[in-house]
Amino acid sequence: MTAKTVMLALALLTIGGTGASARPAPAPAEAARPATLALPDMPLHDPWIVADAEAGLYRLYTSNIPAVSGAPGLGTMMYTSRDLKAWSPAEAVFVAPTGSWFKDGAWAPEVHRWRGRWWLFTTFHDEAAALPPVDKRKPYRRGTVLAVADRPEGPFKLVRGGEPVAPKGLMTLDGTLHVDAAGKPWFVYAHEWLQATDGTIEALPLTNDLAAKGPSMVLFKASDAPWAKGQKQPAGDTVFVTDGPELFRTRTGVLLMLWSSYDAKGYVQSQARSKSGTLAGPWEQLEPLVRYDSGHGMLFKRFDGQLMMVVHRPFKNARGKLYEMRDAGDHLEIVRERIDLDGDPVERVGGP
Repeated sequence: MTAKTVMLALALLTIGGTGASARPAPAPAEAARPATLALPDMPLHDPWIVADAEAGLYRLYTSNIPAVSGAPGLGTMMYTSRDLKAWSPAEAVFVAPTGSWFKDGAWAPEVHRWRGRWWLFTTFHDEAAALPPVDKRKPYRRGTVLAVADRPEGPFKLVRGGEPVAPKGLMTLDGTLHVDAAGKPWFVYAHEWLQATDGTIEALPLTNDLAAKGPSMVLFKASDAPWAKGQKQPAGDTVFVTDGPELFRTRTGVLLMLWSSYDAKGYVQSQARSKSGTLAGPWEQLEPLVRYDSGHGMLFKRFDGQLMMVVHRPFKNARGKLYEMRDAGDHLEIVRERIDLDGDPVERVGGP
């Protein structure tokens, strides 16, 4: 196989965290849950959807909200749907054990299939665990941890005692899995502005057990995007935010990244392109896909093969918004917002 053929095969296997290996059939109780909700009814933030063709379900993961799932504690909950229109009520698929180093968070859950198992990436923090100050800012411990399960519906269990993937002295968030053209796993994450000032997207090589095995490299910084707007802080300094990286290999083998930050009017969903086709870049920043206080998007393929993107909007009191997408070979394009599914009365695409 050529290198490009390998890259394209990997892309098909990894979009939305799905894979091709067999797994047990879904439990009957899961299949029987009634689908009574629409996206406007579903509180969520940083949505992640796995299109599970084997079960015939779209699985939407988000941070656990005890009043919604009925499960107390920090963790991850999951909504399910057969058609992206009618959704079953959320249930907790991961509840973090008490006594862990973290005290809050459970942000940005992602579920990826890797080597026959399902791996949950989610970000926690402890504001009382201070890291060295940066100017007048006071970073604290924050990092993405891993949990694993045999099924995408969980239950997920922490690995390595819940220690973060990246070094604990780094304030990181929104970690994701990327598998390169050689089949090697990478941990790609945002280095938090509170510590970095100009937030970055970085990548760390992993072992086959998804443990760190080498130093990280900086892919790009938030201010590299011409549209990015620095956020003025009370102490007088200006910082730039990086959020929500996700890697995507196009039909022509081009490596793209979805990521989010802020422009002058709010949260933005954007994309970047690697000129080398590898994580090493260099990365060029493209025009945003969606503005209007929208972001932290991810891609998945509908069961009929249509490429989709889900984002949350607005940033506060967020709900999921769905877009049909086009793989244009060297960039992504929005075909249309599915306002019939997400309840948004105004179609919101791009914009100044």
